[in-house]
Amino acid sequence: MSAATAGPTGSLLRRTLSRFVQWFDADYIPEGREALWAEADKVDWMRCLPFIVLHGGCFAIIWVGWSPIAVWTAVALYLGRMFAVTGIHHRYFSHKSYATSRFGQFLLAVFAATAVQRGSLWWAYHHRHHHQHSDGPEDAHSPHVHGFWWSHIGWITSRRNFPTDYTKIRDLAKYPELVFLNRFDLIVPLLFAAAIYGAGELLAHASPALGTNGPQLLVWGFFVSTTVLFHGTACINSFTHLFGRRRFHTSDDSRNSLLLALITLGEGWHNNHHRYQSSTRQGFYWWEIDLTYYGLKALSWTGFIWGLKPVPQSIYDEAARTDHDHSVAAAQHAAAHHGDYSLATLKKVVPTAAAMAVATAASAQATAPKKAVGPAIHQDTTGQLADRLAEQPDHPTGPK
Repeated sequence: MSAATAGPTGSLLRRTLSRFVQWFDADYIPEGREALWAEADKVDWMRCLPFIVLHGGCFAIIWVGWSPIAVWTAVALYLGRMFAVTGIHHRYFSHKSYATSRFGQFLLAVFAATAVQRGSLWWAYHHRHHHQHSDGPEDAHSPHVHGFWWSHIGWITSRRNFPTDYTKIRDLAKYPELVFLNRFDLIVPLLFAAAIYGAGELLAHASPALGTNGPQLLVWGFFVSTTVLFHGTACINSFTHLFGRRRFHTSDDSRNSLLLALITLGEGWHNNHHRYQSSTRQGFYWWEIDLTYYGLKALSWTGFIWGLKPVPQSIYDEAARTDHDHSVAAAQHAAAHHGDYSLATLKKVVPTAAAMAVATAASAQATAPKKAVGPAIHQDTTGQLADRLAEQPDHPTGPK
């Protein structure tokens, strides 16, 4: 083999080996973080192979079948881990909207890692970067800059988005236990998957009537539930910057959506959140369902977490002013498009209707025979009505 051939082959082998090591050590970047950040966005198929396997594993339901316990396990793990994403990755590590102890912080990070969305520090770094550059050229997952599919799923497959910039999350990077979980972010998901498999095998032997086993519970509880969980979370990156209502005039295109709030346990109130990021709750009003906030509130009663940050009164005042402005604008819009026609119609209809009412009342009081005879009851008053209408100034036939 010539040197010219050996060079490219050796380089490819080194890149492949590097990608393989990065599956287990996310901070292993021989070329340096700056080199990756300088690259153009493109899919790194080798690096994101575990992500592809996660999606592919869902098709195993063809072989393992289903059972009520397996399906409900998938639903329960979706809801529990969505709470971990929204309440821990997002509202704690990204925004510090409440407080806990250092040990409690570690437990939260372990629980959040079961969501299989990388480490909490990586999650927090990218989310803070998103808020800093929301819907701008540097936003890694803006649908307005990169398109819908890239904002939904493509961005997570790009090499330039793999590294964690610890300099942007110094408040978290000072804890070595958090850095460890972030660096070796595959450990917890693998242990979690093994635990689900073991639970399925245990149920198969202890309670055969449930009709489940290790492989079936693994497919439903890990692969299906985790894949749906990812896409539920990704909807916030994509859909909430495209569809919904804007209560606040933020610098980005964030929007509120009840449907997405239900899917993500409260994250759908995205415009609220972009207006005031520090609040623990994102559904600012009682009718804006925010299940994550309810869970965190209940958890605070145990003393495990505390210091939940409220929405300031100034934000509510701003919302009231904005709603008022929207109402005024809507009224002005309606008047501009329908006002002239409506007023003209009223000018014609009201006098005419009033004249008809007066004529009818007058005709009822007109002199009639003492004893009503059949024809008199149904006498023709058309002439009388016409005469009275003609007396109205606004009627076309009346005096001008």
